[in-house]
Amino acid sequence: MPSKHVPLSASLVDYIERCHSQSEDPLLHELREETLALGDVSIMQITPEQGAFLSLLIGALGVQRPIEVGTFTGYSAICLARPLPEEGTLLCLDSSEEWTDLARKYWERAGILDRIELKLGDAEESIQSIPEEPLFDFAFIDADKTRYDAYFELLLPRLAKGSVMVFDNMLWGGRVLPEPLVEPDARAINALNRKLACDLRVESVLLPVADGLNICRKL
Repeated sequence: MPSKHVPLSASLVDYIERCHSQSEDPLLHELREETLALGDVSIMQITPEQGAFLSLLIGALGVQRPIEVGTFTGYSAICLARPLPEEGTLLCLDSSEEWTDLARKYWERAGILDRIELKLGDAEESIQSIPEEPLFDFAFIDADKTRYDAYFELLLPRLAKGSVMVFDNMLWGGRVLPEPLVEPDARAINALNRKLACDLRVESVLLPVADGLNICRKL
């Protein structure tokens, strides 16, 4: 049977990045450029189509209280916070004051500073300090890959039933194959992908969006 999966050339990737509702957003474009100027570390920023997809999910699901683990320079936080209702609040967890200072600058310019609560420090400790009750209705995780499973287990009881959790980099540049895997990040990501596929507490789907998004819904 012929494959329906399309190999992505550079020109096709550029086409995808231009064909979404945020593609002409000057603020997001400026933030991307300033982040790129940071050098190799800029690879941690999500892609434009991922940002647009997150915004679409937040709006479609009527999310009011999302949490983000791994904020970097704030691009994903803008995409998560902009569609929130007036009373909505995004909690951002990160460990870098330098990168989140840049994020704050753009959040203020985007007019969403009052919708974002930023907590600096170790993400696991920050989550553990939150009461174990369903306070959140969406989670985006894009931080230390070897700790993804820990974030999942800590966040699940703090998410309301039906809430969605999205993990980034779940194809890890294709290095989740072949097995056996040597790289710790690849091993952790592969283990979580397989765990989510058979975990009866959630339903999940792994999508080849940029470096891979695993999307799961709490049952």
